[in-house]
Amino acid sequence: MDTKWLEDFISLAETRSFSRSAQLRHVTQPAFSRRIQALEAWAGIDLVDRSSYPTRLTPAGETFHAQAMEMLGALQATRNMMRGHQVAGQDMIEFAVPHTLAFTFFPHWLMELKQQFHGLKSRLIALNVHDAALRLTEGSCDLLIAYHHATQPLQLSADRYDMLCLGYETLAPFAKAGAEGGPLFRLPGTPRQPVPFLSYAAGAYLARLVEQVLKRTAQPAHLDPIYETDMAEGLKAMALEGHGLAFLPVSSVRKELRARRLVQAGAPEDELTMEVRIYRERPGGSRHAKPVAQEVWDFLESQARNGR
Repeated sequence: MDTKWLEDFISLAETRSFSRSAQLRHVTQPAFSRRIQALEAWAGIDLVDRSSYPTRLTPAGETFHAQAMEMLGALQATRNMMRGHQVAGQDMIEFAVPHTLAFTFFPHWLMELKQQFHGLKSRLIALNVHDAALRLTEGSCDLLIAYHHATQPLQLSADRYDMLCLGYETLAPFAKAGAEGGPLFRLPGTPRQPVPFLSYAAGAYLARLVEQVLKRTAQPAHLDPIYETDMAEGLKAMALEGHGLAFLPVSSVRKELRARRLVQAGAPEDELTMEVRIYRERPGGSRHAKPVAQEVWDFLESQARNGR
């Protein structure tokens, strides 16, 4: 049994749609379906009536749904209680950060923060966007850092969570430089010569932002998807070897741009700017903020007020 199966099943019970729940859970639909099937195999009975549309639960599924809600609630309450007993680590700030930001933004940002907080102790938990946000909502981290774009907002209630903007990031297309300095591949491509495309896996946060870019371009892009992964670093490695074109955060390729190992491979309209945001649970919520986390937040808040 994996508790993620329970979360998947509860999502399906709410949406009555495999595709919608897969999107909300940030996994592909086939992967989501396999997880539901794994839960049914564990339960030893069909929980979903797949003969109807929209999807509905079987009578056993309805019963299990109520039990799943209780089980997850009990597990969460137990974890919060155990964390409340934790004495050690009160001087350690736990950050939940999506993989791309963990490689690009976070190291430099943390170094600047340490100039203000000497001896600052931190623990980085690198995850996909969905699981990073889940860490915050479950009380399993102190602070969440994530990208934000108006078309793909994180569903975090302003009544419960505080937010500050830490800066901005640009997502743009890049490709390996050819012998004459230009990109080996460039958007938009043609029907006869589509661009070899290194893409984010379906369900990844940056994949949805790339879709937004491609929808708004004046000329339709002709792409030949040849490789996909969840992580920007994986796409960068493939682009550096000349496999194709990839959309990457500019901060992740600064060294490669200076060395002319990668070059931009599109027009300004092929770029998208997003915020880098930090979130915390508001004081007075289900748990008390660590003193050092409160001090860091107060400092960041003062910077935001002063426009830094």
